[in-house]
Amino acid sequence: MIATAAPFRTLSTAMVTPFRASGELDLDSTARLARKLVADGCDAILVSGTTGESPTTHRPEKEELISCVRAAVGEDVFIIAGAGSNDTLHAQAMAASATEAGADGLLVVSPYYNRPSQRGLLAHVRAVADVSDLPIMLYDIPGRTGLAFSDEVLDELAKNPQIQAVKDATGNVVVGEERSERTGLAYYSGDDGLNYSWLAHGASGCVSVVGHVAASSYRDMIAKVREGDLPGAREISVRLRPLVHAIMGGGQGAVMAKHALHMMGVIESPRVRLPLVEATASELEALEAALVSAGLLS
Repeated sequence: MIATAAPFRTLSTAMVTPFRASGELDLDSTARLARKLVADGCDAILVSGTTGESPTTHRPEKEELISCVRAAVGEDVFIIAGAGSNDTLHAQAMAASATEAGADGLLVVSPYYNRPSQRGLLAHVRAVADVSDLPIMLYDIPGRTGLAFSDEVLDELAKNPQIQAVKDATGNVVVGEERSERTGLAYYSGDDGLNYSWLAHGASGCVSVVGHVAASSYRDMIAKVREGDLPGAREISVRLRPLVHAIMGGGQGAVMAKHALHMMGVIESPRVRLPLVEATASELEALEAALVSAGLLS
């Protein structure tokens, strides 16, 4: 796999959705966070993905978030909107709404829980594509959805020029490399623990959670891989391991990312919506230690 195209740019953070302590949207913190991500090196932002608590935010809130981020970062930053659901009509409504609100691209995950057949998965994605002219990034994360994209479905979807990329969280870099070469789809790492491996195998970029606090390091990693300095890129990966583990290894990524941002003074509150709950004391202790060790907190 040779990264020759990056239709969804190169470094995106799957942004958390800041809430006030009351549970309402915190648009001030949202704008502040979006500006921070861009200043740190992100050229794209994913709004209302799983890390953005999409299952517990409502369509008007999702529209507000897109508008807020756009106003904060301007037109040059690529905004990806989550449009994933196990209800095709709901996914279509989210896709149409995100398009109207000004998103640049859509993230479409395989339907979870009801786990349709591969024919159903193909029909689902095509139906979502029918309601928007935005480019689509597929999200392959069978560990959460229980439904992986088959080779046959990816081959069919790749025939549609609107479907341009895959965010891969399967953990199988070799299979992803083969699929990208065969289909021409741009592959993006969807697992911070494997960002270096994906990039070294030619991925177009990363969609990160740890990027909330380490986007500048991931930007440097991408640059080193593009320059052919794999040892230098791997050194960054090794240095980030404690931080990746603290955010992604124990607690839930959205929860831990919010706590990190709150500790750093970026967002007003680490509040999450049920069924997510805030981190335990031991998780917070480990997170704080990792942030201090990384020089992100004094």
